Amino acid sequence: MIVIISSPSGAGKTSICKKLLESDKNLRISVSDTTRIPRDNEIDGTHYNFISKDKFLLKIKNNEYVEYAVVFGNYYGSLHSNVLNLLDSGFDVLFDIDWQGAKQLKQSNYLNILSFFIIPPSKEVIFQRLVSRADQSGDNKESINKRMSFYETEISHKNEYDHIIINDNLEDCTNEIIKIIENKRVKL
Repeated sequence: MIVIISSPSGAGKTSICKKLLESDKNLRISVSDTTRIPRDNEIDGTHYNFISKDKFLLKIKNNEYVEYAVVFGNYYGSLHSNVLNLLDSGFDVLFDIDWQGAKQLKQSNYLNILSFFIIPPSKEVIFQRLVSRADQSGDNKESINKRMSFYETEISHKNEYDHIIINDNLEDCTNEIIKIIENKRVKL
């Protein structure tokens, strides 16, 4: 099964994905390629595969990505080969991606896709979360404002997902997603 988690910036999708991976040994993350510069706390090959724009564009040309998108000026993409390796090894594959990538995955030949859109309790909460994580993420006031300007666009895609979950409490939100994943597995 493929599990997609999407949200506006700051709604908690990466934290939720970490919790899901800790609690579900049958779930593995799809490590995306990106042209973005690594943040201080990120490890190449673990958080992302950090590659050049030229190398990324070559992979697009060779149809190596199941999904890719340009987000805040950087390319992000998931390799078919990585997804197939995980599925062939008996794991469900978790995607921490935006609405553009989710749309491409849903249009792909992969079966058994379960998608979640995480929303904050309010737009103000997103702003506060982005400000509070700025030191860790390397975001400055300009990049926070840029992320906030995309909020309405991102949130407008929520109805394209199987489930919309409000992240008012990280534990409750994660547990709700776990229950839905477990119920889906029983039906497969």
